[in-house]
Amino acid sequence: MILEQLYIATNNLINQQFYKDGHDIITGRTPEVSIKISNSGQVIRKFKDLFNANLNLFLDGKYLQFLNLFTKIKGVDENYINEIYQDLQLKLHNLKDTENIEIVVLYAIVLNSLISSIRDINFNKAISEINKRVRKKKKINDSKIQRELDMLFMKNDDNISILYNLTYLDTLAESFNYKKVAHICKIQKSKYINRIVNLILELDN
Repeated sequence: MILEQLYIATNNLINQQFYKDGHDIITGRTPEVSIKISNSGQVIRKFKDLFNANLNLFLDGKYLQFLNLFTKIKGVDENYINEIYQDLQLKLHNLKDTENIEIVVLYAIVLNSLISSIRDINFNKAISEINKRVRKKKKINDSKIQRELDMLFMKNDDNISILYNLTYLDTLAESFNYKKVAHICKIQKSKYINRIVNLILELDN
């Protein structure tokens, strides 16, 4: 019963604002913003399997062992894992009498921490590329670029949200050696990076 709940949690939390199950469609913050990428579903299935195939480690309380499995994901190293583990230990301390429902909640916290780390590490590289391309086109300082980016973030700009998810898929595709998917992601990422660059340049006028 508890395993079934954890499988559902894996599926829902990974798909959320990212992937339309069974359609090879990557979405942005809303389903209206989407891109079809062949075999993306296979990549995401591999990622889900990394969670689901090792849930017994999690249920046995071998949290660090469970978390260390994710160092195979590009950009995730022992330092990130240790940070997540320390955060988890604090939460465990606050959930001393763990009921089934609390296990699911705890699992959701761990899964979200992992996903956020994976997303942020590699999205930051895309942001660096945006900065570089803006500076190539116009003399503008980093703080000004950051202000314009912050405005786009606050507006939940569609280009930002889809770039965020393309970067995430690219990371997973490289981690699981899906080279064609990673190649398509890089082409699409470059397209959306250029769109964001143009938006920043327009805002600066």
